[in-house]
Amino acid sequence: MEKGPQVSRKRAEPAHIPSSFSTLPKGWDSARAALPRTRLLPRTFFEAPPDVAAPRLLGKLLVHQTEAGPLAGRIVEVEAYLGPHNHPSDPAAHAHRGPTARNSVLFGPAGHAYVYAIYGRYFCINISCEIEGRAGCILLRALEPVSGMEPMTRNRNLPHGATPRQLTSGPSRLCQAFGITRQLHNGLDLLDPASRLQVLDDGYEVSEVLVTTRIGIRHAADRPLRFALPGHDCVSGPKSLIGKRILIR
Repeated sequence: MEKGPQVSRKRAEPAHIPSSFSTLPKGWDSARAALPRTRLLPRTFFEAPPDVAAPRLLGKLLVHQTEAGPLAGRIVEVEAYLGPHNHPSDPAAHAHRGPTARNSVLFGPAGHAYVYAIYGRYFCINISCEIEGRAGCILLRALEPVSGMEPMTRNRNLPHGATPRQLTSGPSRLCQAFGITRQLHNGLDLLDPASRLQVLDDGYEVSEVLVTTRIGIRHAADRPLRFALPGHDCVSGPKSLIGKRILIR
């Protein structure tokens, strides 16, 4: 990773997040209820092209309300995947050949979870972008745990004291830690106030983003469509990756 100016990040006042619940409170229908100083992102945020929305998504929260309590993680690394209407096309994208039963979420409204399986047992979560009918998505590659580390540790089958990087650094790790599966979460609206899986803004400010080529793929791997918080310990992949830094306004 190339050296650059000091990363400037301003943390909002920490939200009060209950550590755990033995049972869900009566009438509990929103992950946001556990994060009173947050707001849902507007639909227009994700109606932009994925490569535009992806760097702006860094610093936001993914929150899953579970029976073990709210699991929350700050998004610190993402990758953009473009739809078939783009030129040149993106052969690494699941939407590359057009709509199918598997990828239909990508061609629907923006802000929905697109979850797919890899190696027959692990999952990755994406967020759909673009207006309905035009596919595109953002892959969540890494999170920084904010709340619910104990249940995340159990979900990952790790011993007590596991590091944040062990929990949610990598797209499959974060899905396992959060209990996200295709069967239960594919197609969920992450911007619905009643959804148990949401993307929230708590005011955390990101001023600078590292841009590199995508990793872990064979096709179009040379495109600079991976975005991360520079120097963050939870970012996945080799620490030696070189990229450029861009300012976020």
